Amino acid sequence: MTPPRRTTASEASPAGTPAGARITPASRPSPQEVAEFVRDGMLENDRASRALGMQILAIGPGRASLSMAVREDMLNGHEICHGGFMATLADSTFAFACNSYNELTVASGFAVDFLAPARLGDVLTARCVEISRAGRTGVYDVELSNQRGERIAVFRGRSYTVKGKPAVGS
Repeated sequence: MTPPRRTTASEASPAGTPAGARITPASRPSPQEVAEFVRDGMLENDRASRALGMQILAIGPGRASLSMAVREDMLNGHEICHGGFMATLADSTFAFACNSYNELTVASGFAVDFLAPARLGDVLTARCVEISRAGRTGVYDVELSNQRGERIAVFRGRSYTVKGKPAVGS
């Protein structure tokens, strides 16, 4: 008797296919389904993004959009949103985008440029797009804007993918 074939991380089904089940091309989830599965699993464990009130607006392979309202407790001594909160929104958006393939991916670094202040009550939207993904590294750009569509910050993240580990699931 042949032992059941193990399902690799790249074959894991977001639809909950039992471990060890054979994945056929017809049953393999689409890249969009994988991204949605990762979104749900990551958000469940992402206490920081949830605590800051971030909402996921869109997800897809190599891309994500999140929003966050600027609250009173996010203001610095100049009565504007602390840059660390804007960087955190960009970083969370980057994390959802670069993990959307269900391969555990972490930041290896980032740079952020603040272009305009965000104020109390502003609703910030971060949109991330994949610029490059080759081997284990990637480059992602995030643009932050306010509810009037004014660009307030740009962020470039560099990612590193851990070989053989899924972002969510086993």
